[in-house]
Amino acid sequence: MNYLTINGGKRLSGRVQISGAKNSALKLMAASLLGHGTTVLTNVPRISDVFTMIEVLQRLGAGVSFEDNTLRIDTSGEISTIAPYDLVRRMRASINVLGPLLARSGHARVAMPGGCNIGNRTIDMHEAGLTQLGVRFTFDHGYLEGIADRLVGKKLVLDFPSRGATENLMTAAVLAEGVTVIENAAREPDIVDLASFLNAMGAQVWGAGTSTIEITGVGRMSSTEYQVSADPIEAGTFALAVLATGGDAELAGAQPETMEIFLEKLALSGAEWAPTESGIRVKCERRPRAVDFATLPYPGFPTDLQPQMMAFLVSAEGTSIVTENVFENRFAHTQELVRMGADIRTEGHHAVIRGVPGLQGAPVKGSDLRAGAALVVAALGAEGTTEVHDFHHVERGYEDFAGKLRSLGADVELMVETTSLQV
Repeated sequence: MNYLTINGGKRLSGRVQISGAKNSALKLMAASLLGHGTTVLTNVPRISDVFTMIEVLQRLGAGVSFEDNTLRIDTSGEISTIAPYDLVRRMRASINVLGPLLARSGHARVAMPGGCNIGNRTIDMHEAGLTQLGVRFTFDHGYLEGIADRLVGKKLVLDFPSRGATENLMTAAVLAEGVTVIENAAREPDIVDLASFLNAMGAQVWGAGTSTIEITGVGRMSSTEYQVSADPIEAGTFALAVLATGGDAELAGAQPETMEIFLEKLALSGAEWAPTESGIRVKCERRPRAVDFATLPYPGFPTDLQPQMMAFLVSAEGTSIVTENVFENRFAHTQELVRMGADIRTEGHHAVIRGVPGLQGAPVKGSDLRAGAALVVAALGAEGTTEVHDFHHVERGYEDFAGKLRSLGADVELMVETTSLQV
């Protein structure tokens, strides 16, 4: 187990390179199972979730090599259709192999997924939509098993714009007979990235980025080469880390068009941002103002930036009200922020933040990926030393987080947890 020590109060400045998007890379890796040959993905972040997905693909029979940030996935051989529990339990994105396996082989046996404990994340919509396409499902000893003699396109209406359901339905429909229409589809940038990737493999997908996606099935998919887009969540996290210290930095590779409502909220707080030739520049020369925000599916404020935004606002002037509309258990980080001196009250899916002049370093524990990142943001602007324990959660989604922070002037060090026995 690793933990991160942060000596706060260091103003961050300079330039940091934003990595490829975690949420895109994992879905493209799963979708590579649809092709026959070697798919090359570039700008892939070197994070633990990517290495877990590599293990999943290898267990399914794909040949995988990963050098620097380039990933090569060879699916020309025989592909197994069983994704085992010992791997899938580590990461929810593993469920994304369900659609490609059903489309390619007509069979999939996938363990129910794990991942961050941030609320109810069932796969009912995945199952319901795939059933309409012709899949017969059974559930047995923790595994969901699907069989499809043939997939036939249909009009599908999602109860909620679920990213995971949209992705699995897209990857199944690309090899289905006829036309599939997904209404109330997710609109996130990684959905657009997935559609572009599928089209590069020979699929016919239109409308990604809108609430209606139309897919005309094709007979066969080929391998391709594709660059993973920059991660808007990493960009937002680094923006808040810089601003929490009153800093000024450029986020190279960040794409402002994928972060519009987040950037609007930053501006309301008094922070400044501007596009540059290679990304976005952010700075904050005063104590931020309180801001109210509510998380919603894209293009709303992203739930994956809610904890980090809260960590920034705990030191703002005035009172901020945060409403979490996506996951019911996404306020676990608040008690850790309170340990650092924050004034936060939660009730149901609302949080009230009364800004304090500053935070104090303390030992804290990250309960999930984004909660851990939020504690780092808070610690960077706090007085004294903070230890963020269970840092392995953060390493699931951020490439060389400590190193990138140091490049901006942060005083951070990654430590190895030790346990001493007393007799």
